[in-house]
Amino acid sequence: MRCPYCGYEATNVIDSREVDRGIRRRRQCQRCSSRFTTYERVEPQRVLYVAKKDGRREEFNREKLLNGIRKACEKRPLPTGTIDKLVEDIEAGLYSLGRAEVPSRLIGDMVMVRLKELDDIAYIRFASVYRQFADIASLKQEVDTLLSKGAASYSRSQLPLIPEETNLAPAGRRGRRKVH
Repeated sequence: MRCPYCGYEATNVIDSREVDRGIRRRRQCQRCSSRFTTYERVEPQRVLYVAKKDGRREEFNREKLLNGIRKACEKRPLPTGTIDKLVEDIEAGLYSLGRAEVPSRLIGDMVMVRLKELDDIAYIRFASVYRQFADIASLKQEVDTLLSKGAASYSRSQLPLIPEETNLAPAGRRGRRKVH
């Protein structure tokens, strides 16, 4: 394992722990003494192919899925590791199907279901690309559907999709009274 700081090839493993479907190793470079963390996970033996809408087939790419979900979740108040866990769950679900090929639509639907539970804004962001909304009316319809299915019941970990009117006042003006 090369040190990411100085490039030296010799490192010592200081600590190893099992984490979700893998191993987390804490390492220290023998040259510069910098510490860093690596993760190891088991690679599935069989190859999974994705059948695209246009008929092409390509090998499943975990990084591509991870990057798409990260873009949708960018600047959202999500706990650390949530996105990685979501991708691991989707990947495990795909391999557990036992099929050599899955349609891209299935992967997109799996992401949509999980993002809808996780964060409404990330869901809308992903949906806008995945469903290729043709116009603002289509997007509005999706937002309205989200609001009608549980505007009052959103997860406490999520920010509201549309803020309540009481939250619209500027932060510096809430609760202040004029003193005469």
